[in-house]
Amino acid sequence: MFCSKIIRAQLERRSALDKLSLKERAIREFLYYPDGTTKVRTMRLVADLELDKVRRLAEALLDKHNDVEGHAYELQDVVHHWQSICEGKAKCTHSFRTTLPDLVSPPRLMAPRARRAMEEGEERPLKVVFASPAEHFTDAAPIGNGSLGAMVWGGVASEKLQLNLDTLWTGVPGNYTDPKAPAALAAVRKFVDDGRFVDATSVASGLYGGPTEVYQPLGDMNLEFGTSSQGYSSYKRELDLHTATTLITFNIGEVQYTREHFCSNPHQVIVTRICANKSGHVSFTLSLNSKLNHRVHATNANEIIMEGTCPVQRHVLQQHEANDATGIGFAAVISLQMGGAAAKSAVLNDQNLRIDNADWVLLLVTAATSFNGPLVNPSDSKLDPESAALRTLNMSRNVTFDQLKAAHLKDYQGLFHRVSLRLSQAPAIEKASLKEADEAVKTTAERVNSFRSNEDPSLVELLFQYGRYLLISCSRPGTQVSNLQGIWNQDLAPAWQSAPHLNINLQMNYWPTLPCNLSECQEPLLKFIASLAVNGAKTAKINYQASGWVSHHVSDIWAKSSAFNEDAKYAVWPMGGAWLCTHLWEHYKYLLDKDFLKNTAYPLLEGCALFLVDWLTEGPRGLLETNPSTSPEHAFIAPGTGGQQASVSYSTTMDISIIREIFMAVVSSAEVLGKSDTALVQEIKKALPRLPPITIAKDKTIMEWAQDFEDPEVHHRHLSHLFGLYPGHTITMQTNPEICEAIANSLHKRGEDGPGWSSTWKMALWARLLNSENAYRMVLKLITLVPPGDDVQFEGGLYTNLWTAHPPFQIDANFGFAAAMSEMLLQSTLTELYLLPALPREKWPEGCVKGLWARGDITVNICWGKGELQEAVVWSKNRNNSVLQLHYGEEVAVVTVAAGNVYKFNAGLHCVETWTFDKCAF
Repeated sequence: MFCSKIIRAQLERRSALDKLSLKERAIREFLYYPDGTTKVRTMRLVADLELDKVRRLAEALLDKHNDVEGHAYELQDVVHHWQSICEGKAKCTHSFRTTLPDLVSPPRLMAPRARRAMEEGEERPLKVVFASPAEHFTDAAPIGNGSLGAMVWGGVASEKLQLNLDTLWTGVPGNYTDPKAPAALAAVRKFVDDGRFVDATSVASGLYGGPTEVYQPLGDMNLEFGTSSQGYSSYKRELDLHTATTLITFNIGEVQYTREHFCSNPHQVIVTRICANKSGHVSFTLSLNSKLNHRVHATNANEIIMEGTCPVQRHVLQQHEANDATGIGFAAVISLQMGGAAAKSAVLNDQNLRIDNADWVLLLVTAATSFNGPLVNPSDSKLDPESAALRTLNMSRNVTFDQLKAAHLKDYQGLFHRVSLRLSQAPAIEKASLKEADEAVKTTAERVNSFRSNEDPSLVELLFQYGRYLLISCSRPGTQVSNLQGIWNQDLAPAWQSAPHLNINLQMNYWPTLPCNLSECQEPLLKFIASLAVNGAKTAKINYQASGWVSHHVSDIWAKSSAFNEDAKYAVWPMGGAWLCTHLWEHYKYLLDKDFLKNTAYPLLEGCALFLVDWLTEGPRGLLETNPSTSPEHAFIAPGTGGQQASVSYSTTMDISIIREIFMAVVSSAEVLGKSDTALVQEIKKALPRLPPITIAKDKTIMEWAQDFEDPEVHHRHLSHLFGLYPGHTITMQTNPEICEAIANSLHKRGEDGPGWSSTWKMALWARLLNSENAYRMVLKLITLVPPGDDVQFEGGLYTNLWTAHPPFQIDANFGFAAAMSEMLLQSTLTELYLLPALPREKWPEGCVKGLWARGDITVNICWGKGELQEAVVWSKNRNNSVLQLHYGEEVAVVTVAAGNVYKFNAGLHCVETWTFDKCAF
């Protein structure tokens, strides 16, 4: 009931609050903030006030507003705490996040009812905590603004920020067509028709395309402090998800050092602030370098510029050469500001800067490349990376640190704070953190390592929100699509080229965008699909003599649309673009944006469907078949071959499931847009009933191939044949109970082991099956600590920085986990909402999730206690009214949600309260 209490209190105080000045509002927010948090902006607004002014304002406001139960704090507590902040600010200005338990002692000052609400409503600390500097890439803390990113290592004697920029790739636009492919296609199809699957797999090499290009690291910013011989103490490094900031503190002797790092999207810079609590104690040497061909020069005592180029051919990386020709050009710039009476800086060796005796130092890093789109050769690009980087930097040179931080927080928190999750009362570890206890706080790695014994729900909350944090940090409007490692990479030859893989990984990267209320973060994927369609139309026409457009299983920044260059089980899969297109229809179902559907989604869906219609062939069963066909990265025992493996056959379950999903999306889109009478839609309607049905094998599992082939790897990582249940929507528990039972059998047969992304896909599938026990088992499976390096004896798990492992590091499971969690708590169609469909009640008996997004542009808050629903709050900002079926267990209610209204439902799904959206602050 806590969320409704907050809303009512906000409404009661709204008129009084409107009469206060901006400064008074800030003080008032400091005194009592409904969700238990004093926000950073409060500190900024009142930091310049004198203590006596704070006292007078606080006294007046307490007299004016002490009628609100539980919010009248004693004046001496307020002033004492404010004085401690001011004293700390004088030593080292950095942002403060203060919770009410820090301000006062709630048991002494709050009435019981308000105290309980306060305890339930405390903002959850969401920090990835380290007790030492990073020793490995997967120990460092990732920050990013969508395109520019860094890994913060947090060394004491030397600090390193590994830098990345999303447009830094090898290569140039490619030719993704092959005029010899049609002849190879005919040969493959003939072998498949004859049942000679081994031969079909062999000759399928004629369908292979070229290799993908490779994502590159930008370079390193190095800070050498020269303190290697001095011992340090009280070290702490933490990544705060609430502020998207990495904070490092430690002591050397009596001096406390603080470093703060964040990556600003509004200003497009990485911001690093270094300070000490004693004047003149910040000294270090600053340098910039790269593994790529580059040159560095210090333009003056306050600026370093690095320029370079990427290889134009990826083979150069394999030969360990520095570079070859004019690939994508890049530039990075570091700007230095500092303060202190004795502070000075100088140029060293024309490349580095030496800073001495500063009180504080502010470093701004920005970067740019000559990439001008996937169809423009870098040699033809008119973009000058150095000029672009300097223009960006010039926008921030005269901006203070506080202003940079304020803009960063406003931007980031506007996305991140849309959703909150609480799965339990705050455990001891969090309460210690809230009280700023002197005792050592567990590191995140220790929490992961002990999860099997304590199953701390707050760690699940952290991992869920970490996925949202990473998505905000690596995919924003105007950036490139999130690749296999997001935007973070330290290697010239990263695993799997760090390229977008279209047979699960790229799609999983974007699974949480909609249900986790981050639709803006999906914009790069939508633009990437449009680029693929341009190149894919040429591939479809030349390689397959088909209409529309096609893409295969792996791509890159150049929107490579042709097949992979090795092994048929990877290469012969022209369904990558089609799977991506399911995201277009999903995007519409959440936003209900008809202009988007008409101008963006439908043209791409139409082109995709045109190819699929041409790709389907008349089969001997009287059905429409796909030939050749593979189940991604999997093989089977070819019948009558003495145990030989093959991967190429016809009409795999995944092929048909994706095609069915696309065809239904086109039909539904056409109904919305009034295009149902077009020739394509009519052809699709005729084709749909002729697609092969989902088939149950003799062992009661879902058949992965059109024939019940023997599977040589029953525990294979991919779950392609289960696509129709999740992420697809053509199979549901309500309409296909027999098939769902076979899917459950298939999941048991596959087993629980596998890479991180496989674990989270299984977690989501179990959630769709409404099986909370097995969904939670996959949570347990994923939360396993992975040792650093390559010598790992198991698949899946988490590194010390909470990145997910294949191994090695792949970011997809971080996103898959967030999406699967949302499926456990809320499922939806355009007309139905399912509340807590797969909640593990014994594990998370109490909790609250706020801000999840459902199809039909519905936002949902859900609170539960003792394993049962307590209340749900739903609202929609869509202009049209929505008629929904609301489900909880066996309870069903039909409700009408009017745009602009908020509705609260009790455990029996009865609407108990309604109010207008404009009177709420969630």
